[in-house]
Amino acid sequence: MTELAGVWSLVSFHTVDEHGAVGPGPLGEAPVGLLFYSADGHVAVHMMPAAGPPQYLSYAGTWRREGDRIVHSLTLAAEPEWVGTDQSRQLRLDGDRLTLTGTSLSTPDRRVLVWQRIGRATL
Repeated sequence: MTELAGVWSLVSFHTVDEHGAVGPGPLGEAPVGLLFYSADGHVAVHMMPAAGPPQYLSYAGTWRREGDRIVHSLTLAAEPEWVGTDQSRQLRLDGDRLTLTGTSLSTPDRRVLVWQRIGRATL
């Protein structure tokens, strides 16, 4: 689990619809964000558009790795209906570059988030 522990900065966030068309994610063309994975299994995510109308996506809880997937179990979220859900994402780790792919919480589209490690966590 420790290979993911640390702080990650959002590089890109895009949507792939059911026809394979790629477009910007729900936070627009240039979102910013931070992802925190603790070595003991806690997660926190914060994302927002870099410019434009304010919108803020955030949640926290615990995480676990299941092979090539990561599961975030949400205990706190900006959207009340997310609390208590498990969010599973395909995981690809290439050095300090992490790509998470999963379904949207609100549409049938797939979301692809690319993160760059900016710090390592230790217990």
